[in-house]
Amino acid sequence: MDRLRVLKGIADGLSRGKKSEEMKNLADHLWKANMRHLDASEVVNKDIISHFVLRLVYCRTEDLRKWFLSMETNLFRYRLLFEKAEVQRALMAEFDLPYRAASNAELESVKEGLKQVAQSFGQPLAADAIFYKVPFEEVPELVAGRRVFIHKGYAYIAMNQVVSLVSTQFRSHLSKALILTNRKWTSTIREQEKDRLTPIVEALCSSYLGPDYSQPREFAEISIKDIDQIAKSSFPLCMRHLFEKLREDHHLKHGGRMQLGLFLKGVGLKLEDALAFWKAEFSQRVGSERFDKEYAYSIRHNYGREGKRTDYTPYSCQKIITSAPGVGDHHGCPYRHFSEENLRAALGKMGISNRAVEDVMDKVRNRHYQLACTLTFEAVHGTSCDAGINHPNQYFSDSQKVLQSKNQSTV
Repeated sequence: MDRLRVLKGIADGLSRGKKSEEMKNLADHLWKANMRHLDASEVVNKDIISHFVLRLVYCRTEDLRKWFLSMETNLFRYRLLFEKAEVQRALMAEFDLPYRAASNAELESVKEGLKQVAQSFGQPLAADAIFYKVPFEEVPELVAGRRVFIHKGYAYIAMNQVVSLVSTQFRSHLSKALILTNRKWTSTIREQEKDRLTPIVEALCSSYLGPDYSQPREFAEISIKDIDQIAKSSFPLCMRHLFEKLREDHHLKHGGRMQLGLFLKGVGLKLEDALAFWKAEFSQRVGSERFDKEYAYSIRHNYGREGKRTDYTPYSCQKIITSAPGVGDHHGCPYRHFSEENLRAALGKMGISNRAVEDVMDKVRNRHYQLACTLTFEAVHGTSCDAGINHPNQYFSDSQKVLQSKNQSTV
């Protein structure tokens, strides 16, 4: 899960369009924050074990493989860029790659050619630049673009270009390995491990990695009299939509009741108020007696007062995105499950500018649903949300913080 935090952080940075140097520093920060250990040998073990466990998790479908392959290759490239020159050379020697660091004498003999190539791209040749000699047929794209100096069958390429070549080799190796792992998983491992590893492996790719919102956090309680105003100011689009449909139809199917009910519990609606709130809505449609018989139990159950007395946790973005609402259902993620026309209309009702709506729709088209929600938050509140939105209750909590801060500054 620590490694997943790193990979998902990289995915978020890339989808936000961060530049190369920003991504390099982000990856370094994520790695140090999540993959450290007091025992140096355990850092290596954690690196190895987490990678191979996630191979099992992400080998199972083409979409999962594609995501994991992309994020692990990016992580590999950023880590390699941060390594010292001797470590980089040792890695290439260990895997018998045909890339060799050019000596000072060799660089002196081709210095003028390297300068000409650098100048053609408007860049000076750094005095301490490290170049590698690579068989020219290994870099056809660089040769075709005249972006490399060639001498006696060798292309002299800078370290960042070498890292790209090595990363390509890594990607090819990992791609083949994931397909082989999938065959092994499908043919034997899944059945052999059905009572042990399989449930973990099948759940991990959609696991929520953030704080638990089973209890209200910074904002202790909300009351029924405040709920309409708070829904308008601080509910994310998924919960705002459910709330509006409840007010409109005085009823929600089970999926919608669970999604909205647990969210309201997490933002601080007490059990007594929850029962009163749902009864006021549902009794208009089904009557008070039927509500007490068919619906009150499930509300008390969500609060841990019935059945196993489990304190149920509000749904994360990942769980909501991967749900499959049927005909007549209103739960799920609007950014994934709404038509473009309906989504544009819903965003317009939130008062978002046309420019911001286009930015959101661009992320939706690329299936970056949580980032689309993050951009919505930023447009509504006029502030950045660098951590990204990963949970509806986080959206609410962050919204309340922003609004309180604005109110205090006004006072």
